[in-house]
Amino acid sequence: MNHRAIHGTILGAALLAGFVGVWKLQEKVDTERTTLQMENDELALRSPAVMKRLSLEYAPLMGAIYWTRAVQYFGGKHQAHEQNLDQLWPILDIATTLDPNLIVAYHFGATFLSDAPPRGAGEPDQAVMLLERGIKANPEHWRFYQDLGNVYYFDKKDYLKASQAFEAGGRLPGTPAFMKIMAAKIAAEGESLETSFALWMDLYQTATNKDVRKNAEDHLRLVKMEMELRALNQIADAYERKTKQRATRISDLAQAGLLSGQPLDPEGSPYVLGHLGRAEPNPKSPLREEWMKEKKR
Repeated sequence: MNHRAIHGTILGAALLAGFVGVWKLQEKVDTERTTLQMENDELALRSPAVMKRLSLEYAPLMGAIYWTRAVQYFGGKHQAHEQNLDQLWPILDIATTLDPNLIVAYHFGATFLSDAPPRGAGEPDQAVMLLERGIKANPEHWRFYQDLGNVYYFDKKDYLKASQAFEAGGRLPGTPAFMKIMAAKIAAEGESLETSFALWMDLYQTATNKDVRKNAEDHLRLVKMEMELRALNQIADAYERKTKQRATRISDLAQAGLLSGQPLDPEGSPYVLGHLGRAEPNPKSPLREEWMKEKKR
């Protein structure tokens, strides 16, 4: 092959590589532009009243479409491990304005809004607004009162309003006795691990959305662990009263006849005695990091 042919081959290959590079760059630019355009469209359509007028008789259908967008938005953010959920409320606002009877949007949307990051948007006030709108439009739906009670109990730590929400829902026809029981229990005890466990268990057993069910399952593990840590600390207190010194290892409690074997957390890791002889998750436990986050809240 002569020099001219060789140069031609090299030049052709370089041009081809350049075209491929430009094509890939353009594809990336187009993708970014599409994403940005979708976000701009979302911002432009944040007026529920405008959307209601534009939708005419198709408002309920459009409400269902916006609810689907809310689920996709929430799920997409979770998959991308992004915690910025600032568009969640505007989408839910539009969905429930278009269709005030869109039960699922209130029920699961409130959970998406209220739970703290990274599980949710960390906006319990918005969740309260959404549920109060749902109750006004669907006053016979007792589960909205349960959802409202959960937001006040878990996220706003307002036990009086939580009790009032459960009590109000308990007065509706066909409401299970659980609502009145929880109203009385919260009014008497405020926050307690047993109450938290009961509320999360009910949510876990009744949830149909996989994200909500997983969220409840995660909380159940943490509450169960907290209850077991409390029990271990009570045993450690008994050991201190008996021996006049604080135990430094779980095995000390077993050797004193106060504990049978080595207790494990819900993930199968052994508990340990940490600072000042207080029970805590094992540093190697998958639950320790989440437990520490919860302790700081």
